[in-house]
Amino acid sequence: MKVVVYAICKNEAQFVRKWMESMSEADEIVVLDTGSTDDTVALLRECGAQVTEETITPWRFDVARNRSLELVAEDADICVCTDLDEVLHPGWRELLEQAWVPGAGQARYRYTWSFNPDGSEGVVFWYEKIHARHGYRWTHPVHEVLSWTGEGVPGPTVTAEGVQLDHHPDPTKSRGQYLPLLELSVAEDPDDDRNAHYLGREYMFHGRWDDCIRTLQHHLTMPSSIWPDERAASMRFIAKSYLMKGERQLARDWYLRAIAEAPHLREAYMDLAVMLYEEENWDGVLYFTGCALSIVHRPRTYICEAAPWGSQPYDLRTIAFYRTGRLQESLDAARQAVALEPGNKRLQDNVAILERLSEAQPS
Repeated sequence: MKVVVYAICKNEAQFVRKWMESMSEADEIVVLDTGSTDDTVALLRECGAQVTEETITPWRFDVARNRSLELVAEDADICVCTDLDEVLHPGWRELLEQAWVPGAGQARYRYTWSFNPDGSEGVVFWYEKIHARHGYRWTHPVHEVLSWTGEGVPGPTVTAEGVQLDHHPDPTKSRGQYLPLLELSVAEDPDDDRNAHYLGREYMFHGRWDDCIRTLQHHLTMPSSIWPDERAASMRFIAKSYLMKGERQLARDWYLRAIAEAPHLREAYMDLAVMLYEEENWDGVLYFTGCALSIVHRPRTYICEAAPWGSQPYDLRTIAFYRTGRLQESLDAARQAVALEPGNKRLQDNVAILERLSEAQPS
């Protein structure tokens, strides 16, 4: 099979060599540069990439992605779409070819979207930006997705177990363009529930609480809004917006609705536990962290956040147990928190303090 990597970029010289090395298992690497003013283009060509330079005006991610896809040779079998701040682990080509079947449409693979300060994984989900050469186009100005535009139905999506893509973004890059592009996306396709969810979330990121509430309440009324995980996320973001507005009762009610909508997810339980922690409702903290910890299978979707699957549940339980006079349970929870985040000095200190207190107790 012929495997081609394709990408868009702008001013990403710092990533070029590592990215090219990780993509080198492909037969070809093609890149659309959309206006770099640094050494990105020269470095890419030096490393063997085929680079085309074009300006996309007005800027849209889907237009840029589709233009970069057009640069892929017609005889390619598998297209691998990545960004320059992403790195594939060695051996990905063989694993991908093992998973691919004749007539396949896309491949699903593991994607680490963020890392914690200690280098451990943060947000992890499964992605599907590997696809067959023909019949696919990118849609939406931002948060673009692959859409099937070929005849008949698309081929099956295969799971490429072992293929791992890591994301190491430049934290200095602005995402200021996202909000207007999301507003444009909703204006272009007002019946797309995914766009509405992303727009409401973006309003939350910008602290526009009322706009977030209005947009996500609308998202929940849309006939196509049927995925419980995303609906629960909208409810959580509405709750957070009410919390930031000082309306704690409404926030609590929306967190409970999110739990009822998707009881298989940890996030809403932990959001409510954090709110109850702030209120020093220790029994409530223990109850909802316990509910979260009873969920042992981490979902493969982007809805899954890092904190509920890290030390956070045990960290909150450490404090709640301590504040309710259960020293041994507090120490056990503190040790579990450290096991999940061994480099965190505060968690280490908690264990040390609790061990001293435990030793000082009369036997």
